[in-house]
Amino acid sequence: MPVELTPSQALGLWHAVSLEQVRVDSRDLTLRQMAILLQIYLVPPPHTVRGLAASLGVTKPVITRALDTMGALGLVDRIRDERDRRNVIIKRTVEGALYLEKFGDLIINQGRKM
Repeated sequence: MPVELTPSQALGLWHAVSLEQVRVDSRDLTLRQMAILLQIYLVPPPHTVRGLAASLGVTKPVITRALDTMGALGLVDRIRDERDRRNVIIKRTVEGALYLEKFGDLIINQGRKM
C-alpha cells in the first residue's frame, strides 16, 4: 500500500536521502545523470543515445556527457551497434546495478525514519 506524503514530507525524505548519499558514496551524480541512470536500469533495454535523448527530452550531447561520467564510474558501458554502426547501445553493468540497489535501500531506510 503506497504511503501518502505531504509535499513537505516528500522534500524532507529527498533531503535525507541526498544527505545520506553524500555521506556514504563518493560518486557525485547530478540529478540529470541519476535520471538517465534510472532510465537505463528501470526501463527494459535496448537503450541508445538517440533513444535516451528522445525519451528524456534532451539533446544527444547531454546524454553523451552524462554517459562519459557514468562510464568512467563503471555504472554503464557503451558499445557500437553491429547492425547500424551509427547507433551506440548503452549496457548495464554489475557496478551500476549494485549502486542503484544500495540507493534504493537508502531510500527505504530513510523513509522508515520518517
